[in-house]
Amino acid sequence: MAAAVAAVLYLNRPPAQIAEPEYQPVSVDVAVAVKEPVQVEVQAQGTVTALRETTLKSEVSGRIVEVAPEFLVGSYVAEGQVLLRVDPRDYQTELLRAQSAVESAESALAQERGRAQVAQREWEKLPANSQRSQEAKDLYLRKPQLELAEAQLLSAMADLNTARDRLERTIIKAPYAAVIRNKYSELGQFVSAGTQVADVFSVDYAEVRLPIPQSRLDYLALPGIRDEVDDDAPGAEIDLYTDVSGEVKHWPATLHRTEGVFDERSRALYAVARIKDPYALEDRDREPLRLGTFVNANIAGRQFPGIITLPRYVLRAGNMLWVVDENDILRNRKVDVLRTGGDRAFITSGLDEGERVSLTVLDASLTGSRVKINTATPTTSLGPQGSTLPAEATTATNDADSPPKTAAVTP
Repeated sequence: MAAAVAAVLYLNRPPAQIAEPEYQPVSVDVAVAVKEPVQVEVQAQGTVTALRETTLKSEVSGRIVEVAPEFLVGSYVAEGQVLLRVDPRDYQTELLRAQSAVESAESALAQERGRAQVAQREWEKLPANSQRSQEAKDLYLRKPQLELAEAQLLSAMADLNTARDRLERTIIKAPYAAVIRNKYSELGQFVSAGTQVADVFSVDYAEVRLPIPQSRLDYLALPGIRDEVDDDAPGAEIDLYTDVSGEVKHWPATLHRTEGVFDERSRALYAVARIKDPYALEDRDREPLRLGTFVNANIAGRQFPGIITLPRYVLRAGNMLWVVDENDILRNRKVDVLRTGGDRAFITSGLDEGERVSLTVLDASLTGSRVKINTATPTTSLGPQGSTLPAEATTATNDADSPPKTAAVTP
């Protein structure tokens, strides 16, 4: 019975059908290449320092008899404001003596001029044959005595000017609009010539030294050493920012100059950013940028034409991209890329306008496979575009007592 059933099933079997295998293309999202100008933005870091910093010293000796109410650490002082006074009595006495010496010298000179005039009239009355040598004539006319009196007057006037200057030096003033960093003297203290009185720094401008690696110099339009420096001229724009109490604050700055030499250890060139009114004396609504603040800087650089911007994750090892051709076939393409960090890749060559780049991460074995396009997005719509190019950042630590140290960091 089993054999009969098997025979019946075998004889009634359906005919075999041969079908072609069905291929399912891979679904991908693509970016349509659009060339656009991209401006370079080099990132750096530095510490805010004063444009000018001066140690005030006493030029005369004496006891401090008066100090200004603003003579305190951290106080603002205007240009020419009196900070302290040294006891002026001894120098007033010297001034009176110098004035007396000048008057005495003027009197002596007037007397010699009168004697010279009398001698001149007497000389004219003498017979012609009695006039001997020129030296005898000058001595008779009292010319040496007159020259001596004039020299003594000049010496007395010089002493008078010195006495006036010494008296003026008993008053110590602020050389410019400044903030007092340190003070070393106080009311009633005796100071001698050369004694430190205070340290002040200017508040009209501040500066930040920003290290630029050699690989990033071509991205910036740096001023030359012979270029005229104008504080009001617009240089390259720099955005300084840092975290203040949990909030990121920004300050505008300009690229003022470069230091002109490479640092021997880091091989970086220091660019100097200048900030106007760092303590917000003219604009009270702005956050002050205090000296010693560690800031990050975004330096606006050159503009590169014809750049295609893509997410960095689509760039594989060896600068390879997945490109979808006109037949929707997946091709492996090598491109040239600007050496940058950040989350974007900037294609300079190897990719034409309108070509499609796969945004989907694929396996290397799919080369030559047909794909299905899900979405096509222009590269100009893939996040922040067309404005900045984040280059590798640099970190610098500036210490007043040690050379600056620089390390390159690639995000």
